[in-house]
Amino acid sequence: MRKSDTLKQDISYVTSKDGMRIARASLGEGHTIVRAAHWLTDISRDLESPVWRHWLAELSSLGQLVRYDLRGCGLSCGDSFEISFEAWLADLEAVTENIEEPFTLLGMSQGAALSIAYAYRYPERVKQIVLIGGYAKGLLARKTNENAHLEAITLTNLIRLGWGKNDLAFNQVFTHLFIPEGTQDQHDWWRSLERETASAEVAAQIMTVLNQIDVSEIASKLNVPTMVLHARGDRRVPFEQGRLLAMTIPGAEFVPLDSKNHVLLDNEPAWSEFQSALGRFLGMPTKIRAQNFGLTRAEVEVLELVAQGLSNSDIATKLDKSVKTVRNQISSLLEKTGLNTRSELIVRTLSGSLGQKT
Repeated sequence: MRKSDTLKQDISYVTSKDGMRIARASLGEGHTIVRAAHWLTDISRDLESPVWRHWLAELSSLGQLVRYDLRGCGLSCGDSFEISFEAWLADLEAVTENIEEPFTLLGMSQGAALSIAYAYRYPERVKQIVLIGGYAKGLLARKTNENAHLEAITLTNLIRLGWGKNDLAFNQVFTHLFIPEGTQDQHDWWRSLERETASAEVAAQIMTVLNQIDVSEIASKLNVPTMVLHARGDRRVPFEQGRLLAMTIPGAEFVPLDSKNHVLLDNEPAWSEFQSALGRFLGMPTKIRAQNFGLTRAEVEVLELVAQGLSNSDIATKLDKSVKTVRNQISSLLEKTGLNTRSELIVRTLSGSLGQKT
């Protein structure tokens, strides 16, 4: 059974500033991770997606993952609504309004710019930012030459002419920009998402806004811990844009990934690189390594507290369990990890080497 087969999500709606109803989904438990909206999503279909399900399984194993559909896409549809960067930012504000504790903000592609704008406006609400395949400036904001305008107009016109039609040639253009190294199953699913997530006019308007994004000035003023990850061969957003983004944000960590995909796939080495970097940045190496042993969520919670040096009685109090239950779970941890003592368990966990060969 795939880990994602056991995922259960709750879908609800929030109301944005202009009255637009935005579909919001949450799954997992613990520290909140909010994924800023990006193009081409349908939260009702993601759990079965060969492109997105490993992302959801991974992120929800690290905390409570909150995500939502961009206005005009998936379940966030309406009869008449504004499509603009400010409207997108208002939607993110509505989605996060009732989150009480500072959360991790994750921005993929255009979601990176949204994350930057939100964190600049509400630094007290954001604990840290993770930006993947992102950029501070859209195509027309970073290039003003004739070729850039021609590229922008051509892609937008392609959308208006071919979006929503079962035209393999048209759909392949966008599919290969996002997941060029995907399998046939992944390509087929992505093409169906392109056809069904939004209308041609909405998709064209979104593309127009994307090309004009520019958050470079406020990015240079951010004061939030940030990690920027970018695939070296990304065909949708050039690698140089990711590196420039990391250079612009004060103190940002930059992690290059060896991939050609804009959206990382679970069968490529870059996915493991991403998992390790994310777990380390979030301060959760235990949960990344724990997957190698088939630990339960309850065992992972105990393992983290053991690594912090808490006694069995302290752990029992903190997790509202009996001391006997904690003792049995620690015995199970030692058996599953193949270690002999509590000290070994602590050392291997703190060093980040749990699950690796000695």
